[in-house]
Amino acid sequence: MSGCFLPMSLQEAKKNGWNELDIILVTGDAYIDHPSFGAAIIGRVLESAGFSVGIIAQPNWHSANDFKKLGRPRLFFGITAGNLDSMVTNYTAACKKRRTDLYSPNGQSGFRPDMASIVYANRCREAFSGIPIILGGLEASLRRFAQYDYWKDRVKRSILLDAKADILIYGNGEKQIIEIAQRLSKGEHISQIHGIPGTVVRVKTAPKDAIYLPSEHEVFTNKTKYAEMFQLLMHTGDKTVIQPIEHGFILQNNRPLYTETDLDSYFQLPFQRKQHPSYQQLIPGFATVQCSLISHRGCMGGCAFCAIYFHEGKQVVSRSPQSILQEAEKICNMDYFHGTIANVGGPTANMYGMKCKINGCSHRMSCLYPKICKNLNVDHGPWIQLLNSVRNLKKIKHVFVESGIRHDLLLADKIEHLEQFCKYYVGGQLKTAPEHSSEKVLSYMQKPSYELHRQFTKKFQEISQKIGKKQYIIPYLMSSHPGSQMKDAIALANEIKKLGHSPQQVQDFTPTPMTLSTCMYYTGIDPRTMKPVYVAKNMKEKKAQRALLNKI
Repeated sequence: MSGCFLPMSLQEAKKNGWNELDIILVTGDAYIDHPSFGAAIIGRVLESAGFSVGIIAQPNWHSANDFKKLGRPRLFFGITAGNLDSMVTNYTAACKKRRTDLYSPNGQSGFRPDMASIVYANRCREAFSGIPIILGGLEASLRRFAQYDYWKDRVKRSILLDAKADILIYGNGEKQIIEIAQRLSKGEHISQIHGIPGTVVRVKTAPKDAIYLPSEHEVFTNKTKYAEMFQLLMHTGDKTVIQPIEHGFILQNNRPLYTETDLDSYFQLPFQRKQHPSYQQLIPGFATVQCSLISHRGCMGGCAFCAIYFHEGKQVVSRSPQSILQEAEKICNMDYFHGTIANVGGPTANMYGMKCKINGCSHRMSCLYPKICKNLNVDHGPWIQLLNSVRNLKKIKHVFVESGIRHDLLLADKIEHLEQFCKYYVGGQLKTAPEHSSEKVLSYMQKPSYELHRQFTKKFQEISQKIGKKQYIIPYLMSSHPGSQMKDAIALANEIKKLGHSPQQVQDFTPTPMTLSTCMYYTGIDPRTMKPVYVAKNMKEKKAQRALLNKI
């Protein structure tokens, strides 16, 4: 179906030659047929495996009517809240309703419910009883075990239970969704589909080799047990893990391995690279990525406030240069392309091509904290070569890196690579993420010493002067992170002012599901040491810390 979008109506399905749909994907985002959007890439992967797939995007959840419009799927409903957790999409750090939603037409809010995965699952069952329900996406992935919900201020049970879903897919989901679809298509009952790497299911008996977490009941009632649970997850998060619940267990199967070949095959699928024609207004979240290239997945940084470690994992899987160049050429032929590739990157842009010399380890959450691991190859050569190759394509005038970079990694490599980067791929402003200047706070964040940021800023300024370009560091900062007191916020404000930086983004720490920082926020315990940690929970103090940085 290379010339078509995935259908959003029965009429479109018939035009694709499908009288019945095998699978229907329900998403909290508007439908954009682009590999940056989870529903699109899962839909295209299923289509390439021979399944007919439809999309229900941002349905009216107040009744089951919208969930019936494509008919009953032959195999299952696949449900995702969208590219973000629905609570993060709908609410600010101050627990106020957001006025915009970047993944909705014209950025308008109100198109998705709170806890969208649960609401959508309930409506799908209401529409068609007995239909298998498969959860996926970021919201499901990070709520797969009992987790603290900041907006409800309580520990909630696994979203698998609240959604009454059959299977939950965590992390990258392409391999898992194909196996589920194939086994169901062969006549296997959904209740018998267990053991797929990268999935979570409810079971009555636990496998012998599983790692036990504290029970659901224990983490509901005891903050120390919650911290102990998180300590275990930090070191065993990719393995077979179980959590006892009432009348059984939540079972997480080990994380599957994805390869360069896998990613290359997904990104070559026939995406239209446009928003569905039914939308009359631009979707802002698409505008930011339509001329961008995803070079890799995963992040080895292990920052305490970031969920990527528990979602995608710390293994960096890079696409081949050939695959990325082929996609760049497709972008060049789009009617919205005007000569600039806005971004080439991943969760952290300059991790492209980096590999562990010993094929990884499980005992440390971060390969970069407290110091860069000696087994990590920090050569930026493949990254610079990739950027050069994209820049040399005929129709491309400029290539920029808008994704965040790790300045500690660049400092650890040859100065020539930093010079090349500064000369060609910085669009006047370079985003870095020192996050804080306090060594104490940085240790809770699992971020490098602020002294490294000083060194990087100095080298960046020297190189910019040498090549005759006016370029500036734009630091990303975070207020009220666990461990940060008012005196730390004051010291940070003074440091940034002294360096002459103008912070573009000051983010008030938001406790999102399944991060180390959220565990600290909720328990007041650092799970790495099981020692107490200061937490700013008073809204007045949180606002004061942020205000100090906003005034710079």
